[in-house]
Amino acid sequence: MKDTLLCRCWPLLLGLLLGAADATPFRQAPKAVSALQRGQQVERSGQIGQAIAHYCTAAKLGNPEAYYRIGRLLVRRNARQANAYLAMAMRLGNPQAARYYNNKVGNAPLGHCGAGGGGGAPFIRPDTPFNMERYLARQTPAKQRLATLIRQAAQRHRVDPKLALAIAIAESNLDSGAISPKNAQGVMQLIPATQQRFGVTRPFDAEQNIRGAMTYLKWLEGQFGRDWVRISAAYNAGENAVTRYGGIPPYQETQEYVQRVLYYGGHPRPH
Repeated sequence: MKDTLLCRCWPLLLGLLLGAADATPFRQAPKAVSALQRGQQVERSGQIGQAIAHYCTAAKLGNPEAYYRIGRLLVRRNARQANAYLAMAMRLGNPQAARYYNNKVGNAPLGHCGAGGGGGAPFIRPDTPFNMERYLARQTPAKQRLATLIRQAAQRHRVDPKLALAIAIAESNLDSGAISPKNAQGVMQLIPATQQRFGVTRPFDAEQNIRGAMTYLKWLEGQFGRDWVRISAAYNAGENAVTRYGGIPPYQETQEYVQRVLYYGGHPRPH
């Protein structure tokens, strides 16, 4: 009897669930709606990186349409990464995402929004060198201030400012309030264990977060020399993993992370 009742009720339940999913966009926060509109405007003008940055703002608020738009824009750039965003869009009830999902490839880790970096970090374009100064000049005054703080702290700790800025862009795209799925926090995305190691008690205080990160980078330089590959791999996966494998660990997330840091810092990719 219970099975019969469940079978009869299932179409109604399914309809309610689908109806709720379809209604989701109408219940989104005004900030998400505004971000979608701005993203669409710059996408139409061909500014794909900036479009994704706006869509990421909406995605962080749980907007299914934003995940779908990011995935659609990534299809021809990175199919596996596109799948990650499209899968999330489908999970949140977006009906269009399935049209672009590629069943022939797997899903990359969802990670940070955009091309791997937090807050819509710039795309990796192998055919075009990354111009950090030009990129920073287009950022908000708040982000430019953070970039200045990072440069100054790097110089005080005798850390290469380009490396420090490349890591900041790869980690949070200069967002002092960023929090990762693994609970890495602040502009330099320090996990709680690293905060404790280097005396960071207020991870969302930009100056303290940056100071802790520079101390950590200087410590890593003492372990690995001025090898950007091993330093950035250790920053992402931990120094023990880099020591154990004698270089970049065989983790896709870390391998992609190292490539982003080297790209943003103006260094060639590792082989």
